[in-house]
Amino acid sequence: MTPGPDLQQLIDTIRQDAGTDDVLVQLATASSTINDLTSTSDAALGYFVDRARGAGKSWVEISTVLGVSKQAAHKRFADSWAAAPDFSRFTNRCRAVLEAAGVAAQARNHSFIGTEHVLLGMYSEPASIATKVLLAHDITEEKVAAAIEPLSPARGPEAADQTDTALNEGPPFTRRAAHVLQDAVSEALALGHNYVGTEHLLLAFYRGQAAIATKVLEQLGLDEATAWSDIRAQLTKLTK
Repeated sequence: MTPGPDLQQLIDTIRQDAGTDDVLVQLATASSTINDLTSTSDAALGYFVDRARGAGKSWVEISTVLGVSKQAAHKRFADSWAAAPDFSRFTNRCRAVLEAAGVAAQARNHSFIGTEHVLLGMYSEPASIATKVLLAHDITEEKVAAAIEPLSPARGPEAADQTDTALNEGPPFTRRAAHVLQDAVSEALALGHNYVGTEHLLLAFYRGQAAIATKVLEQLGLDEATAWSDIRAQLTKLTK
C-alpha cells in the first residue's frame, strides 16, 4: 500500500502553503488543509462503499470490513454516491447537461461524476439559462477547465474505466454532486417550478460551499447573489 504523508511531511507542506511564519496564518492553512483531506478521504471511502454495494455486498459485510456497526455504516454511507433524484422532473436540457457531465468525467479519465463535471457539462447547452449566465460573466468553458485542473486534475488514460455516459448507467455521482442534484429540486420548488432546469442546478452549487464547482464559480467572480439576480432576470425575459 502506498503510504500517505507522515506528520512531518504534512507540517512542512502546510508551512510552505502558508507562505509566512505568522502562526495564525499557518493555523488557518492547517485547518483548511485538514478539512480538505478529511472531505477527500470521506469521498474516496464512499466511492468504494458504493462499489461494494453495487457488487451486491451487504451492509453487514461492509461494516465488518470497516470495523464499525452495521447501523453506523448505513447511517454514514446510505445516502452516498448514487443518491441522485428521479430525473423525470429534469428538463431535456438539464438531462443533457448531466449526460455531458459524464462525458466530461471520462474525458478527464475520472471514474466518478463530481460537481466540477456537472459545471463543465453546462457548456453542452449554450442556450440554457445557466450557461447564458456563465457566459454573460465571461466564465467560459476554457476558464472553468483551467480553474478545475489544480483542484481535480485529469488522469492518465489508464486511470479510469470507459463506461456508458447515459444517466443511471455511467460513472456514479459523488456524494456532493448527488446532493447538488437533490438541492436543484429544492431550488425549483422554492421558485414554484414543477421542473428542474439548468438554472436550478447552478443555484444548487452554492448550497455546498466545499464543492469544487462552488470554489471555481467564486474564483471566477460569480457569487450566489449575482447568480440569483441574473437567473431571475433571465426567467423574467421568458415570461414576457
